[in-house]
Amino acid sequence: MTNDNLLAPERLRGMRRGIEKESLRVLAGNGLALTPHPIALGSALTHPHITTDFSESQLELITGVHADAESCLRELTELHQFVYRAIGEERLWVSSMPCGLPTDETIPIGRYGTSNIGRAKSVYRAGLGHRYGKRMQTISGIHYNWSLPGLSSAEYFALIRNFRRESFVLLLLFGASPAVCGSFVEGRDHGLQPLSAEHPHTLHLPHATSLRMGRLGYQSDAQASLAVSYNCLDSYAASLQGALTQPYAPYERIGVRNLGGEYNQLGTSLLQIENEFYSSIRPKRVIRPGERPLHALRERGVEYVEVRLMDLDPFEDVGIAAATMRVIDVFLLHCLQSDSPADTPEEIAALARNQQLTASRGREPGLELERAGGRVKLTDWAAEILEGCAPIARQMDAALGGSAYAEALAQAQAALQSPDSLPSARALAGAREHGSFTRFTSACSERARQQVLDLPMDPAVQQRLLQQAADSVAEQCRIEVADQEPFEAFRQRYLDPATLGV
Repeated sequence: MTNDNLLAPERLRGMRRGIEKESLRVLAGNGLALTPHPIALGSALTHPHITTDFSESQLELITGVHADAESCLRELTELHQFVYRAIGEERLWVSSMPCGLPTDETIPIGRYGTSNIGRAKSVYRAGLGHRYGKRMQTISGIHYNWSLPGLSSAEYFALIRNFRRESFVLLLLFGASPAVCGSFVEGRDHGLQPLSAEHPHTLHLPHATSLRMGRLGYQSDAQASLAVSYNCLDSYAASLQGALTQPYAPYERIGVRNLGGEYNQLGTSLLQIENEFYSSIRPKRVIRPGERPLHALRERGVEYVEVRLMDLDPFEDVGIAAATMRVIDVFLLHCLQSDSPADTPEEIAALARNQQLTASRGREPGLELERAGGRVKLTDWAAEILEGCAPIARQMDAALGGSAYAEALAQAQAALQSPDSLPSARALAGAREHGSFTRFTSACSERARQQVLDLPMDPAVQQRLLQQAADSVAEQCRIEVADQEPFEAFRQRYLDPATLGV
């Protein structure tokens, strides 16, 4: 497909996006809420829009598929309105890095009832806790799901390769986790600095953009051995197939069950299931009931991509702005229409180093990244990418009307020229002003809660969400009553390599 066809107005109007947004529930005193998932929100197993991520204390809000950024943001806001009304005095923590955490064993993993699929979800999370520690799993973020009509799997993989090469620009522009509460890294070698002598409990790196996407975030030494290739669906699937099926000695030592017979994890391979693979972007396909994600991809190809590196923006009431969505849209189109050579193991390693550098030092003046065997200033490369996005922003505006895309890109270009205006710099300044990361994020969380509660809520939306909550509880009960298979038989059948397709 030519570039002209890729960006034809009717295709641009067919672009779709949706958001999955994670947030910890916290108490008024900034401690983690250790209460169960509120029953008023329905069943975390079966609700289509409100569930939990790793922890029982970690809400995940999921929008439907939207034709424009405004309607997507509107639904995300409505979900927040419903949630805030249901959780009483609790807050949603507006930072990607967690609030003050209790001991690891006290952090509650998600519970999904007595059905086999519900138990499997909890056992998977128990495995994550054993493998990586529960603290890492309390990190929250935004996943941005995006599609363009008529793209082939090969075109999606070309987009993914370029995204991985250039996504440092999104970390720089939108990273918002330069500091953490000291409880997050207690007992770990972390390399962070106290915010000040007066505030030793807030740890930071002075030029960090996203500690969430750096060495202390969703990273895994075990997975570092996975040089997953994105050259085509077959090579990607083959990489994951091995990680999902071959025993991994450190996890074999953990064992599937403990001496008391309780399950430690789903299996002993490098990845228990596909979702355990940490990547800044994933090829995705909607799965059928009981189907493995890798099988769906192999059978029916890529349907959309999931962008996974976006931090929660503590300055936005629901964690992301419409202008940010538009920059992501334009950036993804830029990745799609640019030449995309095959990746190599050497390049994959270099990209990992670039991501670490941008996450930990992205605002450092003169910082250089690796490109094509040489070195280039991060700010020069970022400016070049955004300049390349400008014609695409104009084409989006021509297709949709108005000037919102060009304005969003111009804001991003201005922010690049003014590093102190970036969310990561503003978050650090806020932590200093309030005396700590926790006090700053608490103030932002309370402001967001109040702003959302002050918005008028459409009674029809409230009624629909109440009905969905009730329906989801009834559906979980139906699944549990119908479930007769022993869990161990279910586990073995689900993890059978034959379920991954070929």
